[in-house]
Amino acid sequence: MPEQIGKVSKSVIYLAGCAVKGEKPDITDISEDELNTIYRYASAHLLSAAVATALESAGLKDDRSQKEIASAVRKSVIFSSEFEKIREKFAEAHIWYMPLKGAVLKDYYPSIGMRQMADYDILVDSEREEDVRNIMESLGFDTMQYGVSNHDVYHKAPILNFEIHTGLFGTVHEAGLYNYYKDIETKLTDKGEYEKCFYPEDFYIYLTAHEYKHYSGGGTGLRSLLDTYVYLKREELDLEYVERECAKLGIEEFEKMSRSLALRIFEGEALSDEEAEKLSYFLSSGVYGSINHKVENKLKKTGWSKIKYMIDRFSVPVSKKNPSYAGYASEYPLFYRHKILLPALPFYRTFRSMKKGKFLSEARVIRKAKK
Repeated sequence: MPEQIGKVSKSVIYLAGCAVKGEKPDITDISEDELNTIYRYASAHLLSAAVATALESAGLKDDRSQKEIASAVRKSVIFSSEFEKIREKFAEAHIWYMPLKGAVLKDYYPSIGMRQMADYDILVDSEREEDVRNIMESLGFDTMQYGVSNHDVYHKAPILNFEIHTGLFGTVHEAGLYNYYKDIETKLTDKGEYEKCFYPEDFYIYLTAHEYKHYSGGGTGLRSLLDTYVYLKREELDLEYVERECAKLGIEEFEKMSRSLALRIFEGEALSDEEAEKLSYFLSSGVYGSINHKVENKLKKTGWSKIKYMIDRFSVPVSKKNPSYAGYASEYPLFYRHKILLPALPFYRTFRSMKKGKFLSEARVIRKAKK
């Protein structure tokens, strides 16, 4: 790979690739001192279990690798066990459902837990949203978000987060994505009496559309590229159909770029300088994106000045017609349940941002922005 891709990044890409291919990596160039840095970087991209698996296959089995793998396996098993209870309740209530994203992709990876997840995503019949809420609460989940966006959020301590989607994209997302997926049932097939699934090509298209949503926002990391690689190596897709549908979504260039990049980096092929630049964007994003990319992409999309961006950041949307409403209601549910508190929200956001060190980071990014 080109020199602008650092050694740690190269090591994580190489090790993750070996893990999903079941190959024993050559780790002679990895020193003991570099391992902690490699694990930290892999964790930022939710790839620590894959990296640990590769290292163990090369004979480097230690407390860190065992802990990473055991934690990922435990979480995957708990998620799967809870999902079995949920799907049983959905079937009893005659509610159709469909697992999404990592809930499906985890079965494409070679071993349990290798594909790490923070949340378990499920699409359900949007007309049964209230019934779903009753079911989730009957199973001991706390409702963290309900009725403010295209997905509701349920949590059960200590680690279970389920995102129950009533739509794949909401009105706050790009119009092309929302319009394409608003009548989603036409693209689904039956997997069971109440469980639905995508056809392979349509699953890949949705996966790509979801990644694009993050890529064009705050960014998305290496795990997205590894998901693409794993899926493409397991499924033989009609790429003409894929490209045609991605063109309708307006993401055809992104799909071609991410597909090519995923295949090349995990097969160990050389990259051009342009490809290395694209990869650098993924590498600097982490699994949840970065504030730099978020600010830069927002200014680019909207054409706003820095001042307008700052005004928007400290504004509080109070109407559901406002594109930012769902996001704010999701992040600050207490303020939106008790709207008398809303005038205090800008001050709370500022205080929380300063406490986490994000306020000054975002201010520096805004100051350096071109507009």
